Amino acid sequence: MREFTADYLTRTREGMWDDSHDALEPLALDERERVLDVGCGTGELTRVLDARCPGDVVGCDADRRLLAAARERNRERRREPDLESEGDDEGENGDESENEHSDPVDRNERDHGPVVAGDALRLPFPDDTFDLVVCQALLINLPDPAAAVREFARVSSNLVAAIEPDNGSVTVDSSVDAEPPLERRARRAYLEGIETDVTLGASAREVFAEAGVEVLETRRYDHDRTIEPPYDEGALTVAKRKASGSGLADDRATMLAGELTEEGYDRLRTEWRSMGRDVIEQMGDREYRRREVVPFYVTVGAV
Repeated sequence: MREFTADYLTRTREGMWDDSHDALEPLALDERERVLDVGCGTGELTRVLDARCPGDVVGCDADRRLLAAARERNRERRREPDLESEGDDEGENGDESENEHSDPVDRNERDHGPVVAGDALRLPFPDDTFDLVVCQALLINLPDPAAAVREFARVSSNLVAAIEPDNGSVTVDSSVDAEPPLERRARRAYLEGIETDVTLGASAREVFAEAGVEVLETRRYDHDRTIEPPYDEGALTVAKRKASGSGLADDRATMLAGELTEEGYDRLRTEWRSMGRDVIEQMGDREYRRREVVPFYVTVGAV
């Protein structure tokens, strides 16, 4: 499974669900007693769920670095003391526990919004622990997403939901004319080389069916990410990475795993860096504007 930094997850999820919760209505969050957010990362969705649910919301992720970031950000948000979780020594897959499906949540209750270590394919919870199990941008990174959905269904007594993007349908508008076509070229090369289905989106319905989960509804949510003056530190960092080519370099191996040649990659990177310098120049004049729309699909099923 792909690994992500806390900064990347925060940057790409910033503002998501701030504008509307309509696509989350089928989850009936105001009725939920216990919710699990699988692959919670830094807790961006966990906090949205926690604000809407009257019951308990638990975040679960296999990456302990992201869990540490989630705990720290929860503490900062609520301005409460830094308290260590007693569950930090548990293995990611629950292997160190005598009962592999024992409930680890109570050992983390002193954290603000408990987060626990766990593998999406082997969740450390007993059957029917939650009445909603949900993930966001997780299935697109798994080689066998249906196996994860089956595991979600095991620990849910009611609903399973997946919020997954279609990364093949992302649109970009920019005041730098070269940016949208270069973005399309880079995205096409990435999609050709990636091993998992990062365009899953609405096709999550088929994954649910394969896992034996009845689909109740699918709704679309467009994550609108806009950059305009005044530019924050995150926007400036992204612009610098474009100008240096480092952002593109992060995906070099994936791009070359598809049809893109070494020469083709070098040409793309040269043009990409030139585009990045144009972005920085426009930022200096406070003229740069960029809008990216990423379509997400909320698929909800009953177990």
